[in-house]
Amino acid sequence: MKTHEHSTDAATAAQATPGAAAAQAASPGARDAGDGTRGGAAADAAIDITTENLPSWLEPVARAARTVEPQQLSRFLPPESGAGRQSAVLVLFGEGPRGPELLLMERAGSLRSHPGQPSFPGGSLDPADGDQETTGPLRAALREAEEETGLDPRGVQIFGVLPRLYIPVSSFVVTPVLGWWRSPSPVGVVDPGETARVFTVPVADLTDPANRVTTRHPSGHRGPAFLVESALVWGFTAGVIDRILHFAGWERPWDRAKQVPLDWRA
Repeated sequence: MKTHEHSTDAATAAQATPGAAAAQAASPGARDAGDGTRGGAAADAAIDITTENLPSWLEPVARAARTVEPQQLSRFLPPESGAGRQSAVLVLFGEGPRGPELLLMERAGSLRSHPGQPSFPGGSLDPADGDQETTGPLRAALREAEEETGLDPRGVQIFGVLPRLYIPVSSFVVTPVLGWWRSPSPVGVVDPGETARVFTVPVADLTDPANRVTTRHPSGHRGPAFLVESALVWGFTAGVIDRILHFAGWERPWDRAKQVPLDWRA
C-alpha cells in the first residue's frame, strides 16, 4: 500500500463510516461500469459485492464485515468534518497448497519510508475511481493491486468491505476491501523501485501462536504482529489481520508478552 508513510496498527485506527454506502452501491446486481478514463482491467470491470459461491471457510469473514462495529475496531474516529486522505487496500484471500492464504507485498528496501515493511496492495483513491462514498474504494483497491502485483482483477470476487479505518498520524482514511481470489492469476513485482516482493501467507501460519508477537516502538506504541514468510508483518496491516482473525473466530490464544522492538526508523 502506497499510503502508509506513517503506519500504525488497526487497533489504533477507526471507522469513518461502516462501508454500508459502498456495499449498497455495489450490491449483487447493482453494476457500475468503469468510466474508461484509466487503463487496466480494474478500471473497465463492473463492480459487484457478492457472497455467491463463496467458500464456506470465508463465511465468518463475510459475516464479520457485515456486523462489526466501529468501537470494536478502535477508540479513534476520523474527523467529523470528513477530512482525511482517502485510500483503500485489497485484503485478498486465496486457496493455496496449504489451504486459505492472504496476498501481501513487501516495500522496497530503498524507500525512504518504512523500507522492507509488508503490506496489503493498495493506495490512494484517484478521481477516476469514482465516488469515495460508494464504489470508489472498491475500484481503487483493485486498480492498485493490479498496478503493484500484476494480478488480474477480473479473477477477484469482492465479498465485503470492512469499516473505514483512520490513521491519525498520517490522516489516511483507509477502506479495507475484502476479496476472494476466485480465479488466481500470476503475481509478482511490477515496479522494483516500490516493491521488493509479492508473496502469500497461509492463514494457518497467521493463527499459529508461535508466529504471533507484539511490536514495541520507541514512542511507546505497541501492536500485534506476525513473524511469517521471513518477514515481520506489523503496523496497519498486522492490525487489520489481527481484527479479522478475532472477529472471524480464527484467533488462537497467544503470548502477548512476547515482544519485538522496533527502531525509530520504523
